[in-house]
Amino acid sequence: WDSARAATTMRFASVFGSAVALIAAAAGGASAFQSSLPGQYGARPNSHELGMATIDLRPSSSGRDVFAMEEWARGYGVQTAPGVELTSQDRQDYGVRTTQNIPAGSPVMFVPAQLVLSSSAIQQEFAGSIEASEELLKQVGATNRLPLFRLMVKILAEYEKGDQSPYFPWLNSMPRLFYNGVSMSDACFECLPPYVAGLAATERQNFGYFFSALNRGNPPLSPQTAGSEDLVKWAYNVALTRHQIVLAAVEKKISPLVDMFNHGTYPNVEITYDGEGNCLANAMNDIAAGSLLTVSLGDPSNPSPMFAKYGFLDDDSPGIFAKAVNHQEEMKDLGYGFKDVLFGTASGEIAPQVWDLFLYKLLKDNNDGNTANFLMAVKNNDEATKQQLAQQYFPYTLEALKEHVDGTLRLVDQLIMKANSYDRHTHPRVPVIVAHNELVKETFEKVQAQLYAMG
Repeated sequence: WDSARAATTMRFASVFGSAVALIAAAAGGASAFQSSLPGQYGARPNSHELGMATIDLRPSSSGRDVFAMEEWARGYGVQTAPGVELTSQDRQDYGVRTTQNIPAGSPVMFVPAQLVLSSSAIQQEFAGSIEASEELLKQVGATNRLPLFRLMVKILAEYEKGDQSPYFPWLNSMPRLFYNGVSMSDACFECLPPYVAGLAATERQNFGYFFSALNRGNPPLSPQTAGSEDLVKWAYNVALTRHQIVLAAVEKKISPLVDMFNHGTYPNVEITYDGEGNCLANAMNDIAAGSLLTVSLGDPSNPSPMFAKYGFLDDDSPGIFAKAVNHQEEMKDLGYGFKDVLFGTASGEIAPQVWDLFLYKLLKDNNDGNTANFLMAVKNNDEATKQQLAQQYFPYTLEALKEHVDGTLRLVDQLIMKANSYDRHTHPRVPVIVAHNELVKETFEKVQAQLYAMG
């Protein structure tokens, strides 16, 4: 690690040379990044300094130490622009903010390759010891998730080392309680609308594949570690919620401290990796002092997938899926995805694709002679034919949409009541579930008002 850290400084200068020079000139010679903490750079953590031998993963634990992780990261070569710091209002949820202005295109954070967890490097590190498990994952169609599996195994292997792992401070900074689909109980699932329940169930199924493959293979882990569902689920969630996709289905990486950037509907930071594997975070636009630094973790037009994967609700999302889960075959026919069939959260605006979808299903279910004509018009972008048929069948399409919206609102009301009946001490994920359902309710009420104003 010592020689790697020395090399990191030289690489940093070459990678960021021009940007650093520009900012240094503007700042009268100051570096573009904060220097490492005195006494930390070049010092390997030891058990005496860390003060604990294992990580307490109990949700009630107060062991999560994020600011010690920040010091550790800087000691191992992570560098940040002046004013960039961790922030938290409750010492449960953390993010990154800047206390100084950051010009567009400027470097915000740098993580040396030696500190980055890389799925391809992990594959080489464990060589044949994870091949049997990976073959089992391939058999269930999870080949594209192998990079995530490797990250999970690496996290478990480092966890087993306790404070002898150089990653101990990072692991000890991770959340103990997650709110995503993998972590939800059966009682939680009973409070979810069908669309997000399906997404959450998929995440739960993926974890089941990983846990089974881990225990049926020959991983570089003790039987106690591999057989602990709670521990493996924690490692799975760390890997799932902290990684960046470098190359889909091929390479995923986790960069300590960079993984503290939260999602933003309008992100201001972009994360990339250079040819040597160093992680670079740069400002996408001018960032004012006092701003939170955010990245994109998913499509902001539809918050439900991020809720199922990460366990948070994007309050700024401009739209939500119209919950037409029984129309997926028709969506496929029309070439529409979930991100197309949306209701606007601000005003209840109904996307044109929603009208197309409900009209097409109406025609298809009734074996109407215009079914093929309308489908062809959508595929060929024949707006004239689409409008003609839309006007011809408008009363029926409107009624179908009203029934759908009214039915969804009745269901969501029931789900909110059920969730609110739970004890929040034993069901800590209830608040975020209720918040999700309330967003659906508020949006659908706005849509309902628009529909009934039409006739």
